[in-house]
Amino acid sequence: MISNDFKKRIFTSIVLLGLTLLMFKFNLWLAYCLIVLGVLSILEFLNIMKKITNKKLYLFISNSFFSIYIFIFCFIFFFFSQFIQLKIILFTLLLGCVGSDIGGLIFGKLLKGPKLTQISPNKTIAGSFGSIILTCLIISISMAYFTKNFSYTLLIIAVITSAACQFGDLFFSFLKRKAKIKDTGNFLPGHGGILDRLDGIFLGLPLGYISLILFY
Repeated sequence: MISNDFKKRIFTSIVLLGLTLLMFKFNLWLAYCLIVLGVLSILEFLNIMKKITNKKLYLFISNSFFSIYIFIFCFIFFFFSQFIQLKIILFTLLLGCVGSDIGGLIFGKLLKGPKLTQISPNKTIAGSFGSIILTCLIISISMAYFTKNFSYTLLIIAVITSAACQFGDLFFSFLKRKAKIKDTGNFLPGHGGILDRLDGIFLGLPLGYISLILFY
């Protein structure tokens, strides 16, 4: 039997996929979603940090840094999306980040095996490799389709993207563990909070784009 939580997760994933398509198709949707997701991410981060420490200086520095980073991330994503070639690259990398998350979940559940780290007990070494494999498939196939050319450097870009996604995921898992919470929020049924879904993307997408510029 499929659990209610898993049903919610599937339904929310379908909604998010549809939302991503709208963001790609219409810049107005993209702008609106970036504002909403950015603000909610900042609010969830503020809540996490509040649970971790009450030191005002530490809170001010960490909250300010994260808020500025999210603002820059959203602004650059929207600005670059005004150019169709860059938009295709950004959304390809975005799908690669999503694939990293899905690959880790599927391979981790199926193969199990040794744990990757104590920071996040649910993550396994098999899941980590699964993340890389699926990201490699998505990015290499998508870029080869749009450019009509395949280069092995795409695999390097995909590995860097997936590794960055996993690091971002582990970083927020560390923060959640320090804050003694399971999820960053409950905005997304079956998934948790906005940061539970975007934590890896906030690091994976920029580093993936930078590596693409350097190597491709």
